[in-house]
Amino acid sequence: MYRFDLMISRRTLVTLVVSKADIYPNTGGLFFGIIDNVWYTIYMDKTAYFTIPKDVTHGRGYIYSLQYHIVWVTKYRKSIFTGEIESDVKEYLTETLNSLDMSILAMEVMPNHIHLLVDCKPQLRLSDAIKILKGNTARWLFLKHPELKKQLWGGHLWNPSYFVATVSDRTLDQVKHYLDSQKTTGH
Repeated sequence: MYRFDLMISRRTLVTLVVSKADIYPNTGGLFFGIIDNVWYTIYMDKTAYFTIPKDVTHGRGYIYSLQYHIVWVTKYRKSIFTGEIESDVKEYLTETLNSLDMSILAMEVMPNHIHLLVDCKPQLRLSDAIKILKGNTARWLFLKHPELKKQLWGGHLWNPSYFVATVSDRTLDQVKHYLDSQKTTGH
């Protein structure tokens, strides 16, 4: 058995234990396989620094990991997502996101805005997906709760703009924590 200590980031040290059968001699170092036929060279006289992609998806001829933090607000930041309406919106957004082939990593419906952390395919055109999410949710919500249209000036549910940021492996946990703390901090 051989033991390799690999520095993944400043705070993460991974110890990899490899049996003799997994090690292949090479000039100047050793090759060993760790994930899906990806090979790394470890030179015994140097420390190896590299990043191992953790949640990647394999497609035909490509590998990807795309996460987005998406936020949009109600028109004039009117607080309407409370009680039954909040749970209805969460349920409908979940169905719509699934139909768009987007995976929900985190979701928080606040009284006047919505936060989503999603994982999606590179073929998905994000601006079109957001248009579908906002448009379909507004139409469905007005049909299910017609009293809402009277509360909103001009009968419009959403502000026309939205916010999107890409999320990396390093910031994924921070964004999840931020979304989870939304209800307690009241932002």
